[in-house]
Amino acid sequence: MDARGAASLLFLREEEIRLGMELLFFGYRDFTAGPDAILAELDMGRAHHRVLHFVGRHPGITVSELLAILRITKQSLGRVLKPLVEGGYVVHAPGRNDRRQRLLTLTQKGQALERRLFERQRDTISRAYRESGAQAVEGFRRVMLGMMGADARARIEAGQAKDRESGKVA
Repeated sequence: MDARGAASLLFLREEEIRLGMELLFFGYRDFTAGPDAILAELDMGRAHHRVLHFVGRHPGITVSELLAILRITKQSLGRVLKPLVEGGYVVHAPGRNDRRQRLLTLTQKGQALERRLFERQRDTISRAYRESGAQAVEGFRRVMLGMMGADARARIEAGQAKDRESGKVA
């Protein structure tokens, strides 16, 4: 291996990986701080935020699909979903073909809350993207995709394909 090849692998040193982990910890802390404050006012937490996010992104998502995304038990989801339904943020309806299915959708109140949470995080990500530039953003996406399991990557890729088909993404 020549000097260029060795230098290009310096990011694999333990200290660089530990720094990457620290960057993820602090980045996540600060990325979630704004929404955490909004949710705390409503006696909610990050689990509620995740449900609002995925139900908002995938209206009509089944409870089973949501469980697969979140990788939590049905009991845990029930504890999070109950206050969202009782608070008027989420509604569930029986499936079209299988009446045993529960299809989840945000109400207008749920959409408004999800929007507030999104806007706080959008501002954080937009600022970071602007400061970093397109090449860094693409690198970030590739790193994040590389950290995901195959099921999550497949979900992201399917969502991107759907967005391209619907004209949401160029």
